[in-house]
Amino acid sequence: MSQILQKAESFVTDLLTNELDPNFLYHNLRHTQRVVESLEELLEHYKPKAKTKEALLLAAWFHDTGYTKSVTEHEKNSCILAREFLEKEGVDHAQIEQICAYIMATEKGYEPQNLEEQIIRDADASHLGQKSYPDTTELLRMELSQLGIAEYSPSEWREENIKMFRADHFYYTDYAKENWQARKDKNIKKLVKRKKNEKDIAKKEMLKAKFKSESPERGIQTMFRVTMRNHLKLSDIADTKANILLSVNAIIISLVLANLIPKLDNPYNQYLIIPTSIFLLFSIVSMIFAILATRPNVTSGEFSKEDVEQKKVNLLFFGNFHKMALPDYEWAIQELIKDKAFVYSNLTKDLYYLGVVLQKKYKLLRLTYTIFAIGMVLSVIAFIIALKFYGPERVLDQLTTP
Repeated sequence: MSQILQKAESFVTDLLTNELDPNFLYHNLRHTQRVVESLEELLEHYKPKAKTKEALLLAAWFHDTGYTKSVTEHEKNSCILAREFLEKEGVDHAQIEQICAYIMATEKGYEPQNLEEQIIRDADASHLGQKSYPDTTELLRMELSQLGIAEYSPSEWREENIKMFRADHFYYTDYAKENWQARKDKNIKKLVKRKKNEKDIAKKEMLKAKFKSESPERGIQTMFRVTMRNHLKLSDIADTKANILLSVNAIIISLVLANLIPKLDNPYNQYLIIPTSIFLLFSIVSMIFAILATRPNVTSGEFSKEDVEQKKVNLLFFGNFHKMALPDYEWAIQELIKDKAFVYSNLTKDLYYLGVVLQKKYKLLRLTYTIFAIGMVLSVIAFIIALKFYGPERVLDQLTTP
């Protein structure tokens, strides 16, 4: 490598490392090095004169340095930087102008006029024919976004790349066509395939969403699911209320038995017998009705094949099959899922009988709360009357009167 090339490499490396905006994720030092490597591959094949080779390599090193000055017209800025450097290094004017011409040949849309310009343009676009293309093009998309130049979604960027491959870019040299074109064709095929797959997926998702929104089956299933959940919540609430009444009445009865009953043997406390009896009676009745509200029904747990064939049995309620053998129940389920109407019939029966049970529970609960409330009121009244008219003083008078 000549001395001027070594100095140019050091200068450009330092410039792009320290003065280039870090948002340049693609047009950075790595891109310049890649262009120089590709250019050397082309020069190895075509073997131009030493002076021409040196000019092309210097142009490759400087062709993107203009990005350190401005995003727009970077080729012109690159030429300015190249001139300043080369003039300081004593390069003759004709050579400098030739180098700048090669730099300007990398401008987008430029049609090369000779083999040298074709070589540097193919070197600048060599990444299109490399395996690393998907990564480098994504870096370019991110660069455009971070610099505020353009915003592309992945699908939009893929469309732009396909358009560029098909209409805007061609390799000019025979070497590039022979060695890089095949990989470039593979890259575009991958882009087209991804685009097609993306469209197919989008189409399937659209049809799936449309089917979900328009399908009456989904609405029916949602109706059954929501209704069943609501019934089960109501059943849990009823059981909770019954358990509260059971606990309260159990505590009341325990306190009465422990504190009042032992005192009723005393003649002075006879006036408490009737109020205590009323209190206990209503508490016991409340407990009985609370137990009835939560008491499970005993079912046969069996069904016959005729019941299944005639669709008379609800296979979804455990009480109808808990005594059945597993093979018989599996057979019945297989028969069930064959017939959609039979499935909906079973779900309907399940909801209906669950509703019947709920009606019974809430009727008993209402009666239980009513009895409990009446019992509390009557008990309090009875205690007040007993204390006022039959209290300890009256009992004492009756006992002491001769």
